[in-house]
Amino acid sequence: MVEPHAEHDVPKSPPDDPSPGVDSIIAELERHVDALESGELPLEEALARFEAGVRLARQGTGMLDALEQRVEMLLADGQQTEPFATEEDGAFDPDEP
Repeated sequence: MVEPHAEHDVPKSPPDDPSPGVDSIIAELERHVDALESGELPLEEALARFEAGVRLARQGTGMLDALEQRVEMLLADGQQTEPFATEEDGAFDPDEP
């Protein structure tokens, strides 16, 4: 019997890895921001959530930096890497394969 393919066939972190992924960090950070923006938190809780948000932002930035380095290493073949083209810089053509 053939097992159905996992969505995008992306390898997951080992189950014993206790560190959260980038997506879960972003989701938790958004929860803190929503609570802070509500304006209904007592000052001490607002400060605690702000501190947690700063920690999460730093952790997420570090993880994204590490992921970017991995991508650059994978793409490196003795040549300089170039940043991805974006719509803003005019070099991006969504119809180009």
